[in-house]
Amino acid sequence: MKTIVRTLTGLALAGALTTNAAAEEIVVGGKNFTEQQILASMTTQYLDALDYDVDQRSGMGSSVLRQAQENGQVDLYWEYTGTSLINYNEVDEKLDADETYERVKELDAEKGLVWLAPSSANNTYALAMRADDAEERGIQSISDLAETINDGDELTLASNAEFYSRDDGLRPLQEAYDFEFGRANIKRMDTGLTYPALRDEEVDVSVVFATDGRIPAFDLTVLEDDKGYFPAYALTPVIREETLEAHPDLEEQLNKLSELLDDDTMAELNAAVDVERETIEDVAREFLEEHDLI
Repeated sequence: MKTIVRTLTGLALAGALTTNAAAEEIVVGGKNFTEQQILASMTTQYLDALDYDVDQRSGMGSSVLRQAQENGQVDLYWEYTGTSLINYNEVDEKLDADETYERVKELDAEKGLVWLAPSSANNTYALAMRADDAEERGIQSISDLAETINDGDELTLASNAEFYSRDDGLRPLQEAYDFEFGRANIKRMDTGLTYPALRDEEVDVSVVFATDGRIPAFDLTVLEDDKGYFPAYALTPVIREETLEAHPDLEEQLNKLSELLDDDTMAELNAAVDVERETIEDVAREFLEEHDLI
């Protein structure tokens, strides 16, 4: 048995991938950011220990990876429900987490893709505060934040440019929760700068991604989206129907792995790589060993 690990860019993909419909190996894909690379390595090592012949191909752009799976060049990877709903299926209807999962499961089944059991990890946009500040102010949810601001407290927000301007971003969020930071209290900056700005008390609130490793590393608190404003981006293993038919045990095996993942777990794994500078392979292996999967 041999496990092959390749990192591919979108530019090299067309020449590097070959259709594997008749191949015995299982091709595990992954996108080009830390969380996805951890999951690709974790899945590869896990299936390798289960005696599958695995070929890992990570480092792809989202649309390239999706196309590769639809074309039969990638057998399985971890996708986000909201990404499939909005980007691949162009559904703009407001759906809750369960509805989002059921809709993408139905729509992607028509394309020969099977959504397995979703994890509890939801890598969506969120608002965060420093943990001690949130506790001192009594803010646990976005409704609490809105009430605090409406009572006269001026809190500053760090936001990347995309969330500030997008149609489902800051403006409609404030409308949904009936409050307003005020233009003077909003600081627009690159996504990578919002986390240290919050940590260093340059702002009071920041737009974050829910599973980012800097949340636990910087002792930040994610505010509860108690009105369900943000779309669901539940992290879920997605596999080609043909592959699952050839290897039916994969459903139970991948669901077992999915069950172990939630926001805190993924944030800790991401932090181990991005903050503590451990290797992706080591972080993935240590997690599997901890849960007796290898």
